[in-house]
Order: sequence, then C-alpha cells, then structure tokens
Amino acid sequence: MNYTVKAEASSKSKASIHIKQSEISFGITPKTADTLANPAEIFLGSLSSCILKNVERFSEFMNFEYTRAEITINATRLEKPPRMDEINYELLIYSPDNNLNLDLLKKNIEKFGTIYNTVKISCAINGTIKQITK
Repeated sequence: MNYTVKAEASSKSKASIHIKQSEISFGITPKTADTLANPAEIFLGSLSSCILKNVERFSEFMNFEYTRAEITINATRLEKPPRMDEINYELLIYSPDNNLNLDLLKKNIEKFGTIYNTVKISCAINGTIKQITK
C-alpha cells in the first residue's frame, strides 16, 4: 500500500494537511499554540486513530459489539534531541458484551497496527484498555 498526503503553510499564519477529502489545520506559530493542534499533537492523533481503527476492525474478527471507543494519549517529549520518549494511552471500550476479550484486543492492536508498530520502534508505548459496561 502507498499513501499520499499534501500539506501547505502560509507564512506567519497556519498550515493544513490535505488527505483525500479531509483538511486538518495545524499551528506553526506561537500565536496559534492555544487554538490549533501542533505537529506533535497531530502525530499522537495519528496513533490514536490507528488504535481506534483497529478496535473497529477487531470487533468484527473477535465478534464483539461496542457502542463507542475513546482513547486518551499522554506523551513525554525530550528536548535533546527533540523527540517523543514515552507514550501512554488509556482506551475505553463502551460495551456490555461478554465476548470482549481485552487482553486479546490489546495484543492484536499492538501486533497489527501500522502506526503503532512504526512508533514503537522509536519510543516506549504503554497502554491500558478498560471495558465500560454502562
């Protein structure tokens, strides 16, 4: 598989990524730091979307139902060299389904997630998955 994205920036303003029919704006100046995502947050957003996509994928394979999934990711950035050092996530699966095997789901996410596997080469990823039955 091959992927293509296009991005553009306006000097002293903002930037955007164009992917298929989607546009994602992001900040490139201190003026937009509080209102637009920065590149590090978009990077973490990519990891979170990979994990959520795999929840959907594995709900079919593992035969469980869920109403929604929610992920929170926290990361530690080092200064020299600037890079992500440790990423922690908490994934909540809203499901009353007794067929939901959290350990197997976590194993599958960690084994088959494209972005997950790319990121884990360069930094530690630690995560927990919880089932919310309400």
